[in-house]
Amino acid sequence: MRVTVLGGCGAWPAAGQACSGYLVEHDGYRLLVDPGYAVLPRLPASVPAREVDAVYVTHGHPDHCADLNPLLRARVLDDSPPPPLPVYAPAGALDAVLALDGEWVTAGCVLREIGAGAFDLGPFAAHAVALPHHLPNLGIRLTADGRTLAYTGDTGPDPAVVELARDADVFLAEATYPHEAPPLLTSARDAAAQAARAGVGRLVLTHLWPGTDPAEALEAASAFDGPVSVALPGVLQ
Repeated sequence: MRVTVLGGCGAWPAAGQACSGYLVEHDGYRLLVDPGYAVLPRLPASVPAREVDAVYVTHGHPDHCADLNPLLRARVLDDSPPPPLPVYAPAGALDAVLALDGEWVTAGCVLREIGAGAFDLGPFAAHAVALPHHLPNLGIRLTADGRTLAYTGDTGPDPAVVELARDADVFLAEATYPHEAPPLLTSARDAAAQAARAGVGRLVLTHLWPGTDPAEALEAASAFDGPVSVALPGVLQ
């Protein structure tokens, strides 16, 4: 399983960066997770828009899904349009984004509204977990060939987060603030504590508030004694 970070800013993209966006690949299958603001311009460095096999969206905040619109435009307006793109999301999460252009763009996707539970997503055994946030949010657990990636989307601290991440090889965790977060969001300190309880192999902090010093986020995550990094653009090593 190969994971490429396309963006990791929370709320809006800082200069030269992008909001949440992650490309997860296995056996030639390309899954785009959370195409937030400014993700699409960074995608072609890894894969052409037409070659994305599916999209998974955790929730309907635009910093996690706004660039689904230009992704679909790039596919529909291609000289040889690919088949409609499967898009997985909580019910109603993409209503606003898909309404931007109407049917000529939405014809380029097959929307599969899902709830919590297990399902197959290409080569991945997927499990969506409901996590507390301002909008319905489904964190995702992806397993292939014995390797597991767990990703929160956005969430407040909750026992369900620990279960989502249980024994995952990589835990991609929202950590908007270093030490203290408002309700329904998570700090780097809380993410680290949950990662430790879950027994994950590696913690990757993401969704940092624009302008946050990554070093401060890493320092706040000291409760986890395994490898910790911040989700910066590029392939997770």
